[in-house]
Amino acid sequence: MKIVSVIGARPQFVKAAVVSRALREKQGADEYLLHTGQHFDDNMSRIFFEEMGIPEPDANLAISGGSHGAMTGAMLTQIEKVLERERPDWTLVYGDTNSTLAGALAATKLNLPCAHVEAGLRSNNRNMPEEINRILTDHACDLLFAPTEEAARRLAMEGFSGKNVVRTGDVMFDAVRLFGDLAQQKSRVLEEYGLEPGGFALCTMHRPENVDHEDCLTEVLQGLGEVAQSLPILCPLHPRTRARLKEFGLLESLASNARIIEPVGYLDMLRLQAAAALVLTDSGGMQKEAFFHRTPCVTIRTETEWMELLPGGHNRLARPGVDSIPEKAMEAIHSSPDWDLPLYGDGHSSDIIAAALVEAD
Repeated sequence: MKIVSVIGARPQFVKAAVVSRALREKQGADEYLLHTGQHFDDNMSRIFFEEMGIPEPDANLAISGGSHGAMTGAMLTQIEKVLERERPDWTLVYGDTNSTLAGALAATKLNLPCAHVEAGLRSNNRNMPEEINRILTDHACDLLFAPTEEAARRLAMEGFSGKNVVRTGDVMFDAVRLFGDLAQQKSRVLEEYGLEPGGFALCTMHRPENVDHEDCLTEVLQGLGEVAQSLPILCPLHPRTRARLKEFGLLESLASNARIIEPVGYLDMLRLQAAAALVLTDSGGMQKEAFFHRTPCVTIRTETEWMELLPGGHNRLARPGVDSIPEKAMEAIHSSPDWDLPLYGDGHSSDIIAAALVEAD
């Protein structure tokens, strides 16, 4: 059985690392790894392959930059060529990026079976490109791997049921389980930056709704500045965010309130998440990874795909223009949530996915 796995962005590299490992252990499963090139610099791409032992991609389309339509269209054209040549039994896509949608559309147009890892997530904000990608991908795919009960419920509301939906748990939990100890052994990021466990907040931002608008970005930076008065902030800076900060003349404002560093590899990020007193982010993946490490999280967005983290106080929304980031941060730091809730499976989601693909062949 041949599987073409389509990846292109950092979270997909992490997910593919554990799923590809599970596929390699399945007799008769042959994976072709297709990298679209959506994330292209070493800290956003190659370092993840090296750290997690992901095989070199069988193809790298080197498609990055441009508008959503231009990027997705270019990927669709090139992925289609690969699928026509390889004729896989399954095309496997991950998450909610342009790479995800392009892979699903290419497979569907060729009448090739397609499966979606992380299906059923919804933010209810159709202004987010990721939300459109999720919805269209789910409705194009033949097999939907839902990471949570909430995701499975949302799929049922949209008419999906039975053997087309598999409740898997979250492959990101698999990754933390597999690579967490390795991060503690190999990562020197705390020593490099002189950080003490529990003595800093970890902040990442990259979403267009936060960083592409000067007024919103200014307000977020003001909130971070207030947090920094009581807790030092470390900020691995996404290239997109750095570009916008420079454009708006706000880079010095952030630098005066946070320690800015270059993007870090996966193992370094795991160690930072585990050691931080607080995570401040607009990343979907970081919200879950904070939970896996039992680190309180404040999500700087108006909504989240991971609704199950809100009721127990594991995560809090700080809605730009509505909520106070420092107030939410202090609430999170002084909270005592139940970290033992089994929200994301048992750390063996990738095995369930691999088995489902083989058995569905």
